[in-house]
Amino acid sequence: MRKLVVTQYISLDGVIEDPVGMENSGLGDWTGPFTRGPEGERLKQEELDAADSLLLGRRTYEAFAAVWPHVTGSPFADQINALPKHLASTTLTKAEWQGTSILAGDALAAISALKEEPGRDILVYGSLKLVHGLQRAGLVDAYNLMVYPVALGAGGRLFADGARSNLALAGAKTLGEGIQWLRYEVRH
Repeated sequence: MRKLVVTQYISLDGVIEDPVGMENSGLGDWTGPFTRGPEGERLKQEELDAADSLLLGRRTYEAFAAVWPHVTGSPFADQINALPKHLASTTLTKAEWQGTSILAGDALAAISALKEEPGRDILVYGSLKLVHGLQRAGLVDAYNLMVYPVALGAGGRLFADGARSNLALAGAKTLGEGIQWLRYEVRH
């Protein structure tokens, strides 16, 4: 069974919304003042190398599709652009980004079926509402978190109010300018 891995930039107070300020949330670019250094770059590359597909919610998909297809000369961008992408959306009927399939109907059932297929990790970037649905359905297997040394006081959080999860720490490192990388496995 494939693992569904949620990867997030997260503030100390649990906010994952709009880390680079592209969503006009009013939170600004809260990751921008910090660098994660070469070790952080290596971890992000290893995370991508372990995956053979991406799963995105509509808002994250639209933000990524506006940028990544136009990035050239970057092996990381080439890899993201080449991977199959699964889009969970009830509103979009057409996906322009090459390699994207829209999960029509019951997206959670389709995602559960994807997990049963042979292959490597399914990587979820951003996608706040989708992540909350995945958590409620018990479909998340691991979290890769880059915890930034900032408290925002507002914004969408990794875990919705009332959400519960039993996690086991599987890795931790300090990166660059005080960013903490944490890997948690979900105890199902």
